[in-house]
Amino acid sequence: MDDKLSININIADRLYPLRVDRLDEEGIRKAAKIINEKVAQYKQKYASKDLQDCLAMATLQFVIQKFEAEKRMDNSPLVDELEVMNDFLSEFFEMEN
Repeated sequence: MDDKLSININIADRLYPLRVDRLDEEGIRKAAKIINEKVAQYKQKYASKDLQDCLAMATLQFVIQKFEAEKRMDNSPLVDELEVMNDFLSEFFEMEN
């Protein structure tokens, strides 16, 4: 059985035919809705801008949010600190023996 589904997604007044996994359909439709809402906000706020400008600004905002989320999730400094502590404890216990 094919778990793929053919759908049409409207983003910024353009239809995009997609073939997606059935399990991904809801998320894709939700993402398109969020994009369209953000584009509509920019269209309302900057009436002199064309749709392409609004789409570009919405895209920029989403990528900035993605970068910020990745930065918050970066736990490499914590891993580095734990390695330093582990080395210290290893040396300490070696001195005890």
